[in-house]
Amino acid sequence: MAYTDNSSSRTPLIPNFLYNTASSSSFSSSTIIANNTLSQPCHESIVKKPVLVAAPKEPSRKIEMFSPAYYGACTFGGVMSCGLTHMAVTPLDLVKCNMQIDPAKYKSISSGFGVLLKEQGARGFFRGWVPTLLGYSAQGACKYGFYEYFKKYYTDLAGPENAAKYKTLIFLAGSASAEVIADVALCPFEAVKVRVQTQPGFARGLSDGLPKFVRAEGASGLYKGLVPLWGRQIPYTMMKFASFETIVEQLYKNVIPTPKDQCSKSTQLGVSFAGGYLAGILCAIVSHPADNLVSFLNNAKGATVGDAVNKLGVMGLCTRGLPIRIVMIGTLTGAQWGIYDSFKVFVGLPTTGGAAPPAPVK
Repeated sequence: MAYTDNSSSRTPLIPNFLYNTASSSSFSSSTIIANNTLSQPCHESIVKKPVLVAAPKEPSRKIEMFSPAYYGACTFGGVMSCGLTHMAVTPLDLVKCNMQIDPAKYKSISSGFGVLLKEQGARGFFRGWVPTLLGYSAQGACKYGFYEYFKKYYTDLAGPENAAKYKTLIFLAGSASAEVIADVALCPFEAVKVRVQTQPGFARGLSDGLPKFVRAEGASGLYKGLVPLWGRQIPYTMMKFASFETIVEQLYKNVIPTPKDQCSKSTQLGVSFAGGYLAGILCAIVSHPADNLVSFLNNAKGATVGDAVNKLGVMGLCTRGLPIRIVMIGTLTGAQWGIYDSFKVFVGLPTTGGAAPPAPVK
C-alpha cells in the first residue's frame, strides 16, 4: 500500500490490487480494470472505484471423442435419425405390410395405395405411426449408440494393426452386437404396429392396441417375433453399417477429389446420404425374407415359421413386396445417415466413415 508523506492519517493513494501482492490474487487474470485514474489528494484523499469488466467467454470445448458425452450424442442422433424417418415413411410401410399379408388384395404399390384410400381415407395412410415413432426411436438409440461403443471396443481389442487389417469384420461385429440390443427395445412396438396396420378395426393405435394385444396373447406374445426380427434386422444392420463405411471410404478415395478433412461439411453430408442410400438397397435385399416372416407371424395368431414358408414359398419370402421395400429402405437409410451425421456435425463431431479406425486407448 502506498501512502502520502505529508499526512499523519496515511491516506492510501494507490489501491492494493495494482500491486503484485497476495492481496491482488483475488482478482482474475481475465478481468479488465478500467478507469483507475486517481483523484488529486485533498483534505481526505478520494479514490475512484475501479470499473470491472468481465472478459469475453472462451468458446465451449467440443465433445471429447469416445467420452460418455460422445456416446450420449450418438445415442440421441440415433433417436432422431430412426424415429423421424420411419414415421415419415409410414404410408409406404403400411402398403408393404399389407402386400405381404394379403397379396391378392394389395397387388402392387399403386393399387395398394388406392385400396387404402378407398377403404380408410387419407388418414388411414398414417395408421400405426405412434408405435412406429416410439419403437424405432428406441431402436435407433440403441443401434447407433451401441454401434459406436462396440466399434471402439472391438478396435481396441484387436489392436492398431489388426484393426486396420480387419476393419470390415469390426464393422460387422459392432453392428451385430448393437442390433441384438436394439431389437429387444423395438420388438413390442413392432408387434403392435403390424397388428394395427394389417387388421382394420383391431385398434386405432398404440394406446388401445397394446393392452388389447396383451389381453389376447399375454405379455410374452409381444416378443414372439423377436427371433425373426433378429433374423431380419441383424443382417440388415450388418449390411447397413459395414457397406456404408466401405462405400464412404471408396467415395472419398476414388470419387471426391479432396481428402475428407479438407471437404466442406455440406460435401461430407452429401457423401453420407449417397453412401446411406446405396447401403440401403443392399440392406433391403439381404433382410427381405425375414421381413416377410415378421409380418406374417405378427399378423396371424399362433402362426409359425413353417406356416409362413408353406403359404408364401421360398420365392415369395424373397420377392413379395421387395420393390417397394428397396425404395423405402434406400430412401430411409440415406436419410438416416444424413440426419445422424448432421446432428454429429451440429454438436462438433466428425461425420461417420472415410477415416482410419480410432486409435486404441493407451
